[in-house]
Amino acid sequence: MTLVRTVAEQVVAGLEIVHRTEDLEVIRQDGVAAALWHRTPLPTFQTWLDGLHPDHLPSARVILRPAQVRAAVASLCDGAGTPPGPERDLLVDDIAALADIFAPLAKAPYLRLRLDWVSGNACGRFHVDAVTTRLICTYRGTGTEYGEGQGGDAPREVFNAPTGAPLLLRGKLWPYGGGGGVLHRSPPIDGTGETRLVLVLDPVACPEAR
Repeated sequence: MTLVRTVAEQVVAGLEIVHRTEDLEVIRQDGVAAALWHRTPLPTFQTWLDGLHPDHLPSARVILRPAQVRAAVASLCDGAGTPPGPERDLLVDDIAALADIFAPLAKAPYLRLRLDWVSGNACGRFHVDAVTTRLICTYRGTGTEYGEGQGGDAPREVFNAPTGAPLLLRGKLWPYGGGGGVLHRSPPIDGTGETRLVLVLDPVACPEAR
């Protein structure tokens, strides 16, 4: 397995790299299993976020309507003691914006929002999620690893989603042709001292869903 960390040179069958939010609609096209919105965080924002103690990073798993995301994340920041200021506002606004972008793409009246800070190895197996579609954005630390699956085997070439770049993935329950061949996993960081902050959005048909 070869580890590759560049975006510009990568070629993964089924993955489209986009540079505008409206181009994420490509996920609906035949043969597309994933879309990566390639963007770069503001340096001042990234320095601020990377410098926070993990105890002050917001964390929760909740189901809510897209319009409730901004208030919910702001409340999570209050509870975690995330320092107020323009950088915190940017984090809250960006998560709310991603929810507003993702919900219509997924045709989801509700979202399952997972905001985790991770300091060890999470899911180490390359897989396709048991959902219709999922959005993953790593705000701090090493981004999600992904690659082209070959007959259920782990990818030969592994790429990292850049920090701050949302990765939109079809899941096993995608109704128009299945999840495709792009597999992903959490990057192994055990023993590195790294702490990641990861946002995951899943579509939910009703708030009672688990």
